[in-house]
Amino acid sequence: MSEYDSDDFQADVIERSHEVPVVVDFWAEWCGPCKALGPVLEKLAGEAGGRWRLAKVDTDKHREAAAGYGIRSIPNVKLFVDGQPISEFVGALPEQAVREWLAEALPGPGADRVRHARELMEGGDPADLVEARQILAEVLEAEPGNLEAKLLAAEAAVFTDPSAASELLEGIDPGSPHHERAAAIGEIARLLGLRESPEDLGDSPLRRAYLDAIEALARRGWEASLAGFIEVVAGDRSLDDDGARRACIAIFTLLGDDAEITRQYRRAFSSAVLS
Repeated sequence: MSEYDSDDFQADVIERSHEVPVVVDFWAEWCGPCKALGPVLEKLAGEAGGRWRLAKVDTDKHREAAAGYGIRSIPNVKLFVDGQPISEFVGALPEQAVREWLAEALPGPGADRVRHARELMEGGDPADLVEARQILAEVLEAEPGNLEAKLLAAEAAVFTDPSAASELLEGIDPGSPHHERAAAIGEIARLLGLRESPEDLGDSPLRRAYLDAIEALARRGWEASLAGFIEVVAGDRSLDDDGARRACIAIFTLLGDDAEITRQYRRAFSSAVLS
């Protein structure tokens, strides 16, 4: 039995990943490629010096965990941070490819500071937001490729400096776990930029309603902005190349599916789209 074999998924993976990143090797005794990959992962775990931990999870013994994380083919390797899988690969990659995956997927040394910045932003206090932006700027100076820091910095800047927010989002590509939220923030930055050149929208009976919705968005008046954008979705999908529909999706993404405002307006949005 390997020192990395896990008999308690909750303790060895979920709980431990709140302290240190955990790389989980989903494998089985009958799987040939698993036996090729396993020693590679164990070697790299031994070299890691505690920066991350390895947990080997036998899918035959832990069927519930495997099913819960959608394991359909093995070997499947997932990286867990703060109780959630943030990256994965499938198949027996060669050692160098695994090293490259780890280098890209593992949180950088500024992870704790990024987490603190996120907590400050969640509070909504203007002074906390200023502090968060300063923390993120310092992290990005040291780690310019830290995508989570770039995303949060863009989110913190989007309502005061949309163009800076757009620049920060560069490099967060499709396939990144941050891409969906980055796309939403980018769309909001684009909309706020339209206030500088409203003439670019062309003519439409709903042009004024669209601009009013954008102004409400700039004030973070979520309800007024959604109501305005939904009016435009129902009346003129061609305005700003269906920009009102994209605006609603961006706001829902930013607020989250569980937000009361999202639940309140999603049905009206769906009805407008289908009308």
